[in-house]
Amino acid sequence: MARGKVDDVEEPARKPRDGLFIRVYFGDGRHIGPGMIELLETIRTERSILSAARRMGMSYRRAWLLVDEIASNFREPVVVTHPGRRGHGTDLTPFGERLIALYRGIEASSATATQAAVDELRAALAPPSAEPPHGSQG
Repeated sequence: MARGKVDDVEEPARKPRDGLFIRVYFGDGRHIGPGMIELLETIRTERSILSAARRMGMSYRRAWLLVDEIASNFREPVVVTHPGRRGHGTDLTPFGERLIALYRGIEASSATATQAAVDELRAALAPPSAEPPHGSQG
């Protein structure tokens, strides 16, 4: 899927993803998923919500809304902002780092536990084609 322009910076198209994707639901409507974790990791790298949003091809507003959603899900702060620090105004808290580690651990354990089944499914795939097979239903 191609990404659009963000502040006149052309974002590269992302490669199709492969593998198991985990979203953890907490039973009350709250969740944490791969997009939220990727945003936190990008904020960690960029040290800025704006820069992270640009790098991920999302609007600054969308990034802030996601950060706010993540923050409202947990008792401890996930990020800390430093107003006035040019270009580098956001850091992860120790709990933000722990959140990433816990989620990535869940992902790794799940991938290990399901590897044989995923390999069997992958081996059963038809060769890629431009047209979907006739009579198939999702």
